[in-house]
Amino acid sequence: MEEFDLRKEVTDRYSLRGRVYNKIREDILAGSYQENEELRENTLAQELGVSRTPVREALRQLELEGLVTIIPNKGAAVTGITSKDIHDIYMIRSYLEGLCARWACEHITAAQIEALEETLYLSDFHARRSNFEQLVELDNKFHDLIYKASGSKILDHVLSDFHHYVERIRKITLSRPARAKNSSKEHAAILEAIKARDGELAEKLANEHIINTMKNIIEQGL
Repeated sequence: MEEFDLRKEVTDRYSLRGRVYNKIREDILAGSYQENEELRENTLAQELGVSRTPVREALRQLELEGLVTIIPNKGAAVTGITSKDIHDIYMIRSYLEGLCARWACEHITAAQIEALEETLYLSDFHARRSNFEQLVELDNKFHDLIYKASGSKILDHVLSDFHHYVERIRKITLSRPARAKNSSKEHAAILEAIKARDGELAEKLANEHIINTMKNIIEQGL
């Protein structure tokens, strides 16, 4: 008789819940669901090929994040990301990204600087060819590299999460040639400040970069 491994059973259960949670979360953030749209446990379980239990657990976790509202005896509905949420995220990001850039001045390695320079080069290349999907990926990479360079796993985790929350909006803004060009210039200035180990300037430029993005979102009526 096969020996029962409790640790493996618990790991598998939570791994499954994690996959279900991530899939539903990504779909909500990508705009696959309308605001207030009902999320039926049975339907989601069938679509994902799982039982209702991991779906129910995932929805409870999403409720804690404010992405879903669970109404007793009725079910779950999508809350999603509101315009105010987006504004709040960008305001918080502006401060945290500034701090991240300042700390990167103290901890960044030569290899990380080289990776950032390569990212900027590729961004310019794809911007000239209007390859906006690649630009979004490179924008993600640029910020992620600085998060890592800060030397703070807490900042890395928080900022990566915020970045993912507004990914749909970022895809729209970076598809505007003018904003894509300005964003690339702002990235280059931030990197030069970091290379010069000028923490004050790096913080200021990173803060302004996020504020400029938010202004662009407001101007576009997004």
